[in-house]
Amino acid sequence: MPNFMEAFTNAAGKAKNATEVSNLKRKILYEQERIVEVFADIGRKYYKNPEEDPAVLKVLCEDVDTRRRRIKQMRFELNSIRGYKVCPKCDSEVNEKFQFCGVCGARLPEDDEDEDLNSLDSGDYYTESDDFFSADSVKY
Repeated sequence: MPNFMEAFTNAAGKAKNATEVSNLKRKILYEQERIVEVFADIGRKYYKNPEEDPAVLKVLCEDVDTRRRRIKQMRFELNSIRGYKVCPKCDSEVNEKFQFCGVCGARLPEDDEDEDLNSLDSGDYYTESDDFFSADSVKY
């Protein structure tokens, strides 16, 4: 009988993880779509009035940064559920049991306290890529 309970517990855990993964992906997609909308708002405001008060545009830019931080946090959570970490130096996926990246040798964050989830890279998906409108280029 213990084998049945163990199998049931494993199945329940996998179902819970699948639900969490699905929810996180949905939330990430929502934030990404909203960022595209905010970029469009910035462009529309600037197009209509190139002399727009910079404070108005700054508020929209801060909204984008807030959403980028949320996405970073959710991707960290998603990777944790899947059992891997992303190297902060080379973006390689590494099994969570390792402390160092097998590609570049960088130390991997132990938990979300080790990784600065509030920092934003200047060369990330939204600031450096011209193809952020393409859903095919989104990675989880």
